[in-house]
Amino acid sequence: MGASIRKVKNRINATRKTSQITKAMHMVSASKMKSAERNIKAYRPLMNKIEEIIANVVHNAEDLKHPLLESRKVRKTCYIVISSDRGLAGPFNSNVFKALLKELAKHTSTKEFCIAPLGYKAYSFCKKMKYPTIQNEMVHLKDDVEFMDISDVIRKVIIMYISGEIDRVVILYNRFVNTLNQTPEPKTLLPITEKFTSKTKHLNYEFEGGIGEIINTILPIYIEDLIYGCILDSKASEHASRMTAMKNATDNAEEVMGQLELLYNRARQAAITLELTDIIGGANAISDN
Repeated sequence: MGASIRKVKNRINATRKTSQITKAMHMVSASKMKSAERNIKAYRPLMNKIEEIIANVVHNAEDLKHPLLESRKVRKTCYIVISSDRGLAGPFNSNVFKALLKELAKHTSTKEFCIAPLGYKAYSFCKKMKYPTIQNEMVHLKDDVEFMDISDVIRKVIIMYISGEIDRVVILYNRFVNTLNQTPEPKTLLPITEKFTSKTKHLNYEFEGGIGEIINTILPIYIEDLIYGCILDSKASEHASRMTAMKNATDNAEEVMGQLELLYNRARQAAITLELTDIIGGANAISDN
C-alpha cells in the first residue's frame, strides 16, 4: 500500500511540473502571438497598396508582355511550403503537410513537381518523404524572421520560373484568421493571371523610364514581398496554435492532477483505516486475554 501511495504522489509531482512548463510556454506564445499579429496587420495594407500601384502600371501599359504575367502550359510545379522550426504547436504543421499531400496527389511522378521547404519541420518532412527540393540547405524561420533569411530561396524560385525550369509556383502556409482559427491555404503565386487587370480603380501615372523596365524591377520585388508576408502570416498562426495547444495541455494536466489527488487521498485513507483496524484488533486481543 505504501509503495502505491508513493507512486501516485510521484505522478502528481511530475504532472505538476509539466503543468508549470506548459503554462509558461502558453504565456510566452501569447506574448509572441500579439507581436506577430501586429506585424502581419501592419504589413497587409502595404501589400494592398503595392498591388494597387502595379495594377495601375499594368493598366497604363499597352501590349505589355512579361513572363511573370503570362500563363503557359504547366509541366512542372514548385511548391513553397512554410512550416515552423519547432514542434508543440498542435496541428499547425500537420495541416500544412496534409494540404501539400492533397496537392501532390494531382501529380503522377516526382518529375512534375519540386518543393522549396521553409522551416525545419517542412525540410524534415520532405527529406522523410524523399521529395525533390530546390535547395540542399535548411532554411530556418526564426521568430524574428527577416527577409534576408529567405531571400536566396525566393530569388532562386523566381529565376527558375523565368528561365522555364518551372511553370507554376504555389505557396502553402497557415493563414492567420484569429487566435482560434488558422487556415491552411494554398495560393498560386506564379503566373500572376488577371490579378492586376481586374482592379476597377485606375490612375494615370507619369513614368520616368520605360514601363517595361519598371515592371521588370517591381514584379520580382512584389513576389518577394508577398512570400515574406505569407511567412509573417504563418508566424502569427504558429504562435496562436502553440498558445492554444499549451493552454489545452495545462488544462489536461490540472484535470489529471485532480484525479490523481483524489486517488491519492483514497489510498491514504485506506492505509489509515487499515492501520486503525490493526490497532483495534490488537487492543481487543489484549483485552480478551
